Amino acid sequence: MNLSDSWTAGQSQIVRVSAAEAVFKAIRAAIEGGELAIGTKLSSETALAQQYGVSRSVVREALRSCMALGLTSTQTGKGTFVVASRATGDLVLGQYSARSLMEARPHIEVPAAELAALRRTDDQLEQLRGIVDAMVHEDDPEIWVSLDASFHAAVARASGNGVFEQVVNDIRDAMAKQSETINLITGRQRQSDDEHLLILDAIAHGFTTEAGHAMAVHLSAVDDALTMIRGESTS
Repeated sequence: MNLSDSWTAGQSQIVRVSAAEAVFKAIRAAIEGGELAIGTKLSSETALAQQYGVSRSVVREALRSCMALGLTSTQTGKGTFVVASRATGDLVLGQYSARSLMEARPHIEVPAAELAALRRTDDQLEQLRGIVDAMVHEDDPEIWVSLDASFHAAVARASGNGVFEQVVNDIRDAMAKQSETINLITGRQRQSDDEHLLILDAIAHGFTTEAGHAMAVHLSAVDDALTMIRGESTS
């Protein structure tokens, strides 16, 4: 082995980050480092987009995650302001907290997946397959998050239980915000794809226990990611 081979072998893998993740980390670092003090009004989305050389949608995604961590607050007609120098202990996801959401989801989505394996129609199975295939090939984080919410709603619909379907639809917006924040901070998108494929496979084969287990594993991984984010924010 020559010296260049030896040097290459010792290097860590370079991890690609999305533009939104890079902008989010830059804004978060500025807030937590004191460059953007509490009470500071952030520049407009257009100005931030020009500053970082990205689109307004990228800036909007980054700002939503700052808000979810409790670092900023947006006031209609006035702008976005820094409200904390450190992230709060829980994520704010619309009208629900992440903790409340994750305490409830296993009691809804695990039995929904089990029933979906038992009751799903061929059309519903094809819809699930289409959603998962689109997620696997999707690089746009915003579109992927929408597909993620659609997948969980489709599983609940396939359960044939109207209560499960309605509850998942009611929390769908919060689930999307949760997914967006987790993916931006932890980069879990491709891992989620693998977990969704296991859920889909169990539902397709009519394996009720396996479908429930696969959903439970997925939700547990999501909860672990949230725990990591909360732990990071309280350090």
